[in-house]
Amino acid sequence: MKDSEQKPSSYPFARVAVIGAGSWGTALAAVLARSGRDVTLWARRRDVAEAINATGENAQYLPEVPLPPGIRATSVIGEALTGAEAVILVTPSKTLRDICDAVAPHIPSGIPIALACKGIERGSGLLLSEVVSEALPGHPVGAVSGPTFARETALDHPTAATVAFPFSYADRLLPNESPAARLAMSFSGSGFRPYVSDDLVGVEVGGAVKNVIAIACGIMTGAGFAENTRAALITRGINEMKAMAEALGGRRETVTGLSGAGDLTLTCSSTTSRNMSLGCQLGEGRARAECFDGRPVVVEGEVNAVSVVDLARRIRVPMPICETVNAVLHEGADIGKSFSALWTRPLEGEPRTLDLFLDHPEPTAILGFGDRH
Repeated sequence: MKDSEQKPSSYPFARVAVIGAGSWGTALAAVLARSGRDVTLWARRRDVAEAINATGENAQYLPEVPLPPGIRATSVIGEALTGAEAVILVTPSKTLRDICDAVAPHIPSGIPIALACKGIERGSGLLLSEVVSEALPGHPVGAVSGPTFARETALDHPTAATVAFPFSYADRLLPNESPAARLAMSFSGSGFRPYVSDDLVGVEVGGAVKNVIAIACGIMTGAGFAENTRAALITRGINEMKAMAEALGGRRETVTGLSGAGDLTLTCSSTTSRNMSLGCQLGEGRARAECFDGRPVVVEGEVNAVSVVDLARRIRVPMPICETVNAVLHEGADIGKSFSALWTRPLEGEPRTLDLFLDHPEPTAILGFGDRH
């Protein structure tokens, strides 16, 4: 292509429905509105929707962040979906099927649906895109994922994320007209920079597993360990992501991008993340019921630890960090003994091609939890 020739452009969706008015759903609605889209934002609670419309702020979930014009909130899901050319589902993973059932009567066939929630369905072992495809057949299904805290995104801090959909044959012939490209264009504006991916599996695995790894990082940080420990957990956590993604048909290199390594690094670096925060509180010695001052805070990594580990066992992918977190959260395992056992596992080669497995010389060594406060 000559420099004088213009590359084919894409065209955004004019109207987008965001289903879920928590902090992240509200932030994405703000990005879309700031980028010129007509946005409807569905809130489960009527008072939240009315307050957003009256004040231009979601004081319940994203306080002191003025929202741009162009967002109309409603608690009636049919109203939110009327005329929508694309739908963003932003709901806790455990309620996704219920939301799909509520959406089904109001969404015409063929409308693209993108997930802005992360996880693996408990029991079935399905990725969330598979849950949506099963519950809402006849729609292209993708995801929006990356290293994004809601408040910073809503305030238009420079932010990058991945928009992923499987590419059909037609999408590969005209990639600029694919759902992924059009949704990326819909989000593009000022501080928000989307990248396009055709590896939905890799993107989803990164998003599901990173929350579990973040709890591990939080536990070790809360116990008084520092940067060496977190760097080791992040790096080996990425390896667990790669192994699961590849086993499910995704690409290892996807996990090194925004939706994998990027999201993991952010989530493991700040207690703004509820996953990291929960881990820190547990590592400090608090009982689970005492965390978050006893408030019933939903922590996706806690919910998904079970489903990630169940799926890993089913497909025979070793994920020792996730196994350790699951054992602590859901099987009553002692934190100190569990993480000491993680660190004293048999030694391995780091490249996959190096077939090396050595017994650890101190298999019962204790890391010294509780001695660093």
